[in-house]
Amino acid sequence: MSPRRNRPKGGDSPSAPSGEPGDRYGGFGRTESWQDEEWSVRHVAGASALGKRYRCPGCDQEIPSGVPHVVAWPEHGGVDDRRHWHKACWNAKDRRTTRVQRSRNAPKY
Repeated sequence: MSPRRNRPKGGDSPSAPSGEPGDRYGGFGRTESWQDEEWSVRHVAGASALGKRYRCPGCDQEIPSGVPHVVAWPEHGGVDDRRHWHKACWNAKDRRTTRVQRSRNAPKY
């Protein structure tokens, strides 16, 4: 008896991203209303977030490389307006105060 093949025979390679700005993050996107503005929101899988670290504007803590998170930007904003949030911070954005308090010796970057 010959061994079973677990790989597809021949076949198509996975399709490349369509070139839209949000497609490179993978995941699914939607539009949300916040602060009287429409926001594009996209969930980023951990595997898509390799190589870079971001600072969450909700809690002012670092989002390490490889951690799933949310990317949000104003609908009429540009690439520079994108912000990377922890999922919990994005969900709690309406319950947070407007100014994040830092301790005296916290880094300011």
